[in-house]
Amino acid sequence: MENKKFRNYYLLSLLGVLFASCYPIYMGITVIVDMIRYGTVYAENYPKYIIPYTPIALALLVGVALIPVALKYFKKYALLFGTVISTVLFFAFEFTLERTVTVTRTVTGIFSTLEDWQMYMCYIPPNSFEERTWTEVDVLMGEYSPAFKLHFYIISIVLIISILNCFYGFAKMIHTGDKSRCKSLAIQSIASGAFLGMCIWACFTAFYRNGDIKVSALSAILMSVFFVLFGVTVGIYVASFTLNKKPLLSVWLPSISAVIVTLVMYIGEMILLSGHLYRFGNGFFFAGIPGIILAPVDIIIIIASGVVAAIIANTVRNRNT
Repeated sequence: MENKKFRNYYLLSLLGVLFASCYPIYMGITVIVDMIRYGTVYAENYPKYIIPYTPIALALLVGVALIPVALKYFKKYALLFGTVISTVLFFAFEFTLERTVTVTRTVTGIFSTLEDWQMYMCYIPPNSFEERTWTEVDVLMGEYSPAFKLHFYIISIVLIISILNCFYGFAKMIHTGDKSRCKSLAIQSIASGAFLGMCIWACFTAFYRNGDIKVSALSAILMSVFFVLFGVTVGIYVASFTLNKKPLLSVWLPSISAVIVTLVMYIGEMILLSGHLYRFGNGFFFAGIPGIILAPVDIIIIIASGVVAAIIANTVRNRNT
């Protein structure tokens, strides 16, 4: 009975990931076809955010496919095995696309490597580039800094480890009958799904930024939620492994982890914007503090991610410790 239940879970998980990966994989195929036919990908045919989402999809697909092998041969290290394999594959696919695919704008004849093109889209969609209204930061075609990819890579790794944690965690629970992590895995699934949804939303809208360093109220709210959810997703991931520890580890470690990764995301944005950050409004509360660039509102967002992570960690931890 358990074997049948596990088999059904595995097949449904694999099919679910395959279904969710259809579009990212399709994007990858169209780019490869264009590269073979034309030697480049024309801007009007470029599928948004093939990196990092095609490599993420492929990495997760392989990671989930390896669940039975990982549980059989690596036992309690099954998740570690699957995570390492998926992470290595992600970077292999990512670097291959970055370094071999070029994007060409047919109007100007300018072409860029895929990583260059992705950087420009982080600032503002290419079709709005000429109408941008940057005041503090000016982005010129041809400039490139590989450091901008810091936040892309962090988001990618968080998606991979948190989603695999759910798949492997429930698989192990079915395999062993140990349900001690059920609540934390359920919350992890919700957080990971919500974070992935916001990532996809950002891909197609860039959260409605129009090229100004000062964003609209809607954009500010969505970006704030994104940052907090990012930190919370990491915090819950850590909490799922510290359930039986003392409060210092089961609550504070997830909280501190959430704060750190949220701060790192801000640093990634700062690198992308040449030492600046998007501003959510006017006045002291939204202005950068001299010496640290972060505004009071940014500091509150970073702390909020830690507070929410701590509340959730305290809820799911084993009270008998």
